[in-house]
Amino acid sequence: MIVYNDTVILDDTAEQEWLTWMKEVHIPAIMATGCFSSYRILSIVDSPNDGVTYCVQYNADSMEQFQEFYSKHLFRFKDAHEQQFAERFVLFNTLMKTVE
Repeated sequence: MIVYNDTVILDDTAEQEWLTWMKEVHIPAIMATGCFSSYRILSIVDSPNDGVTYCVQYNADSMEQFQEFYSKHLFRFKDAHEQQFAERFVLFNTLMKTVE
């Protein structure tokens, strides 16, 4: 399984707006691409960063499914996130593979 992880560090003032938008708009749109089979939202308990830190992990059954997301959809979703929360977050991505 391929895990695409977004780690987001938010201004405290953006947290509730961000969570609502992610749950109601952003994640449903990403899942509707059909590139991922599941997702989960995690909060980082002991983050050394200022603000609030979350990880959103999307699970793809194959590298091909992730590559489809990357080539056809990723930049549109990144742009939407930037427009919605400009200058109130820092985001970085990690691509991982489960070890059997």
